[in-house]
Amino acid sequence: MVERCYVPKSLEEALSIRKETGAHPLAGGSDLMVQYKQGLGITPVFPFPVMIISSLDDLKGIETLEDGSILIRALSTPAEIASFEGMPYPVRCAASRMGAVALRNTATIGGNLGNASPKGDLPQPLILLDATVVLKSQDGEREMKVDDFILGSKKTALADDEIIYAVRIPRVEYTHVYYRKIGTRRANAISKLSLSALARVEDGVVVDFRAASGAAGPKVIRSHETEDILKGHGVDEMDSLMPAVLEGWNNAISPHAMPEYRRATTRRMLEHFLSSIAAHQEGGIIE
Repeated sequence: MVERCYVPKSLEEALSIRKETGAHPLAGGSDLMVQYKQGLGITPVFPFPVMIISSLDDLKGIETLEDGSILIRALSTPAEIASFEGMPYPVRCAASRMGAVALRNTATIGGNLGNASPKGDLPQPLILLDATVVLKSQDGEREMKVDDFILGSKKTALADDEIIYAVRIPRVEYTHVYYRKIGTRRANAISKLSLSALARVEDGVVVDFRAASGAAGPKVIRSHETEDILKGHGVDEMDSLMPAVLEGWNNAISPHAMPEYRRATTRRMLEHFLSSIAAHQEGGIIE
């Protein structure tokens, strides 16, 4: 049951409806349908007008742009993201392990970001890669980092008249990359903790290092101050710098539910990744 339901035939019509009514966009519905369910077998009740956007072609498709960045439009599903050639490894892993097969073919990246769940699968690797979200309204377009767009648990910077149009992943070069999701099962499970990390090593020197942790606080955790500890240093200094990096991450994790578990587990994963960089300077996927 909904207060009002709109089915726009074009993006322009959708933006007009959004501005005039504030209707919430609904596509796959895998988040909203669960959030507003009334019980088993009972139709969800939405306390706001809904706008069905699943048929809008302007919000579909993934492409590689001339600058090497990847544009993922809002209605792209995890299955499409996981199978797109050239998709960065952490994003592909997160998409391929997101829920069951049916969910991966119905959920959308726009919905995953708009829901802003701390346990959402896609925001974590997107924030790692400095991805941006493209927002459209009748008044124009704006673009901001996903890390700035998600303000906290279930909170975003989306304006009342805006629609998520796409996500843009800039081209990021790395020599070492890591992704791990911890849940009850490998897939088809809500994340208890996730971590993605990457590094670029040139001539034995760490040029870039990043890490992002999901389900460890009200939003994805990324500590730029901790990342900077390694940049510009040789991999032969890894052992001496590792304690400072691990302590920085330990302090960054939110002191909420199961903090010691999250800190200890994140510490082990980061330590494994950093040790692997020192041991395998030629690079690759760290398992």
